[in-house]
Amino acid sequence: MAHALQAARAYPDGVDVRPLSDDIAAEIRGVDLGRPLSDAVFGAIYDAWLDHQVLLFRDQALTGRQMVAFSRRFGELDPAPGTGTGPGPTVVDGVPEIHVISNVMEDGRLTGSDGVDECVWHNDMRDTDLPPKACCLYALEVPEAEGDTGFLNMYTVYELLPGALQERIEGRTIRHVAEAARDGLGAAGADVARLPGVSQPLVRTHPATGRKALYLGWRRGSSVSGLTATESEELLDVLWVHVEELGRNSWHNRWRPGDLVLWDNHCAMHRRCAYSAGARRILHRTQVKALPR
Repeated sequence: MAHALQAARAYPDGVDVRPLSDDIAAEIRGVDLGRPLSDAVFGAIYDAWLDHQVLLFRDQALTGRQMVAFSRRFGELDPAPGTGTGPGPTVVDGVPEIHVISNVMEDGRLTGSDGVDECVWHNDMRDTDLPPKACCLYALEVPEAEGDTGFLNMYTVYELLPGALQERIEGRTIRHVAEAARDGLGAAGADVARLPGVSQPLVRTHPATGRKALYLGWRRGSSVSGLTATESEELLDVLWVHVEELGRNSWHNRWRPGDLVLWDNHCAMHRRCAYSAGARRILHRTQVKALPR
């Protein structure tokens, strides 16, 4: 379900935008992200990002500082969250904005966070007041033919909801409880309802495109405001069945070293597929702050 913008957009010479599916993601060819980008080239990349929600750049060779410089063109960056288990994100060129995602052990410690929670559809940082508007992953080492990352167009998910269901969720918020998600508590019930949480709009209007997207964040530790626990669970079950059905056929990136993937965290969900326990996986991640609502 390509949006009209995708068909109408004209890109400058040297920027080759190739859709990777009918619904989400495009590969950008002819651009070296390690070099300074002209305003025209970056403008084309930004427009493609709005059109396709996810961009793939292959065969990049980036230092930490180069990755941060490219990411910063999209806005101010958040500092990387601490891993709590390894040397932390500042080991990359001394740049505090890079978060190391790694399952590699050195001297008995992880060299980054291993992202074990990424096997389910989610939006990053949904339990913070302002989840990042964009996230970027750069692959250094990845398993061969496994550990793909899938992306799901949440504009489409919303647009394919029955009209009565769209009306039912309009104006509602979804509440995310970080403690419940971390400790494995159920999504509903008194224990979750009494814990501190953060609410996000269940239907998010994108500030740049004006399109509406369903924003679910993550299943565990979430509830819909203004409903009883039972009503919330029933509604979320319906919405998540819809997500899982569409997600089965959504675009998944088969990672290669040198891949950089940038996605819109407000209107695209993502998930990592499983990979073998002995396989090495090292990626660098940045996130762009959202504008205040």
